[in-house]
Amino acid sequence: MTHSISQAIAKRLIVALDYPNVEEARVLIEHLQGIPCTIKVGMQLFYSAGPDFVRELKAKGYSVFLDLKMHDIPNTVKGGANSITRLGVDIFNVHAAGGVQMMKAAVEGMESALATDSNLARPLLIAVTQLTSTSQQVMNQEIGIQGTVEEAVVHYARLAQQSGLGGVVCSPLEVSMIQQACGTSFATVTPGVRPAGSDLGDQKRILTPGEAIAGGSHYLVVGRPITGANDPREATQQIIEEMSVHVNN
Repeated sequence: MTHSISQAIAKRLIVALDYPNVEEARVLIEHLQGIPCTIKVGMQLFYSAGPDFVRELKAKGYSVFLDLKMHDIPNTVKGGANSITRLGVDIFNVHAAGGVQMMKAAVEGMESALATDSNLARPLLIAVTQLTSTSQQVMNQEIGIQGTVEEAVVHYARLAQQSGLGGVVCSPLEVSMIQQACGTSFATVTPGVRPAGSDLGDQKRILTPGEAIAGGSHYLVVGRPITGANDPREATQQIIEEMSVHVNN
């Protein structure tokens, strides 16, 4: 990584550890040593490795996004948010589809944990709007939500902000609409980011890293283009360098 790449830009890249076990995840972490990106631990890895691996990442100095997408009755989500906050993560999420009462309960659980331990840093609590794998047809005909995907995303973003959350997970294509509805300080965490020429996988609503940063995304989530690369370190550096160019434009 060149010296011109600031730590602040690197931290805005969230590398998704989409692995089934901690051994494979540690191999990638070794490849990325010294690159101050944020690390995402999702359901598969967390259910396999548990909270100790999150603590291990924090001990190595990484910011951690714990991506468990909580969606349950308010009291259960409140307890979950409390436990996650105590774990010391930097970002975690709930499903906006759970409604305002559930999202407010998540905030209450987070605040309760912070009140009992002054050493904890306040995490960024965000809501999932519509998954980037969700097409218009799936949303209308299978999930049963009418209107466009964009309308649903903005609606959920407004509800999340109303509930006291700090941002949302959304497609990079929807960032400008969310900023118009919720302001530019409302965080947007955007999966569906693919370097030019890479396999789209199951993503439907995507942009390149440069396009996403230029469009206002606060954080980019990238998984397979890094984890599946022949040289994950080089792939990560190239993405951060592209982000750096566009963030200054």
